[in-house]
Amino acid sequence: MPMPAFEEYEPAGDCVCRGCAQRRRSLARARAIPLRDGGHPAVRGARRVLVLATAAGVVLGGGSAAAVAVTTPATGPVALDDPGSPQGGRTPLHGPGGPVGRPGAPAKPGAVKRIDRTTIITRAKLWLDAQVPYSMSTYFTDGYRQDCSGYVSMAWNLGSNEWTGSLDKFATKITKEELLPGDMLLFHNPADPNNGSHVVLFGGWVDETRTHYVAYEQTRPNTRKLATPYGYWSNAAKYVPYRFNGVTGGLVPEVPGVVPEPPAAGPKPGDAKTFPGADKFAPGATNDFVAQLGRMLIERGAYRFYPKGVADRTWSDHDKLATQAFQRAQGWSGADADGIPGAHTWRLLVEKQGSDIAPLVGAAPGPGGVRAYPGAALFRPGQSNAAVEALGRQLVKKGFGKYYTSGPGPRWGEADRRNVEAFQRAQGWRGASANGYPGPETWRRLFA
Repeated sequence: MPMPAFEEYEPAGDCVCRGCAQRRRSLARARAIPLRDGGHPAVRGARRVLVLATAAGVVLGGGSAAAVAVTTPATGPVALDDPGSPQGGRTPLHGPGGPVGRPGAPAKPGAVKRIDRTTIITRAKLWLDAQVPYSMSTYFTDGYRQDCSGYVSMAWNLGSNEWTGSLDKFATKITKEELLPGDMLLFHNPADPNNGSHVVLFGGWVDETRTHYVAYEQTRPNTRKLATPYGYWSNAAKYVPYRFNGVTGGLVPEVPGVVPEPPAAGPKPGDAKTFPGADKFAPGATNDFVAQLGRMLIERGAYRFYPKGVADRTWSDHDKLATQAFQRAQGWSGADADGIPGAHTWRLLVEKQGSDIAPLVGAAPGPGGVRAYPGAALFRPGQSNAAVEALGRQLVKKGFGKYYTSGPGPRWGEADRRNVEAFQRAQGWRGASANGYPGPETWRRLFA
C-alpha cells in the first residue's frame, strides 16, 4: 500500500471557525505577561517547557503510536479576564504597586506631554505588531494595562493608566468632521461602566464617504486594526470623538498646563489662507508644501498623475502635470494653466472650491503601461460609467468574477465590490485595505 501524503495547511488569520478561534486564544495566552504578588510584574525568564503530543494516528506498517516532543517558550499559565470582570481603574505604570523602587502615581490632566500624530500611531502599532493579549488586570512590558483604556494611555504617552471614566479629562471634545489620526472615540457608561464602555484610536477614514474609519483598539483576543463603522459596531451613537490636549498639529485648543509650540517662521502647511509662494514649487524644491499640494490634487481627481497613489515632498513633473490638469478644469488656458500653483490655484485647493479634474475613462496607459486610475468617485453605489465595466471585465480576466450573475456592466453594484474584495484579499490585504473599493494600487495591479 502506498504511503499517504499529508499537506500542511495554514488557515487564514481571520478564519472564524471554532478551531481557529481557540488557536488564536491559545496563542494570545502564551504571549501574555502575568502578574503575581499583589500586582508586581512576574519575573520574566526564558523558560521552556516540554510538550508531549501523541500522534493523531498509528504509523502505517508499525502498529504503534508515535510521540512527538516539542519545545515552546512559555511564561506561565494565564487566564484572560472573565466577561464580568470590572474595568481597571486609574493606576500608575506597571500597576498599583508599580515595580520595585518606582511606585509612580496617576498622571495629572493639567500637565501632559506634547506628542505628534505620527508618534501616536507609531506607538499604537507597537502593540499591534506584538499582538498584545487583552487583559484588564495584566500590564505589558512598557507598564501599560492591556485593556482598551490602557492602550490609549500608552499611545498618548500619558505616563499612567487611565480608564474610560478619566480619559476625557486629558482631551477636548471635537466633531466628527474634525477627526484626525491619533484622536479617540470614547463611550463611557457612567451608570454601569462595565456595560459597553470602550475606547478606540482613530486611524483615518476608509474613504471619502466617512461611513467607516480605521480603528486601532485593544480588544479580545489581542490588539487589532480594523475598518469600523462610525462610531462603532454597537452603541454607535454613544461614541464621542475627542482630541488629546497634548497633540501637536491639527486643531489644538489652548489648554492650561500645556506649553504651546513656538511659532515657525513663515506659513505652515495646512494654512488655508496663506499661499506659501511660487518658489516652494520650483524644480528640485523639497518641502512639506509640495506634499500638501499633491494630496490636495489627488483628492480633486489627479490620481492618474501619481503612479504610486501618493505624493512626496519633492517637486516633480507629476505635480506639475496634476496642477495643470486642475487649472484646465477651471477653464483656464495659456499662462494661467502653466502647471505652477499660484495664489488662486492654492486657494481653490485648500478651500475645496472650483471644478474637480475630470476622470479619463478609457485613457491611454499611464506610467509603467498601466491604464490610468480614474478616481474613487466612480466606484460608489449608484454610479454608472465605462470605468466600472472596464473594471469588471478585468476582474473576470484575472479570475475574480464569481459574484457576477450577469455582466459585468457599467453600473456599480455589490457584485463588483465583492469581486474587488476577493482580488484585494488575494494580494494578502486585510481590513481597510480589502474593503472592495478599488484604489490606485488595486487598479494598478488589476491592469498590470
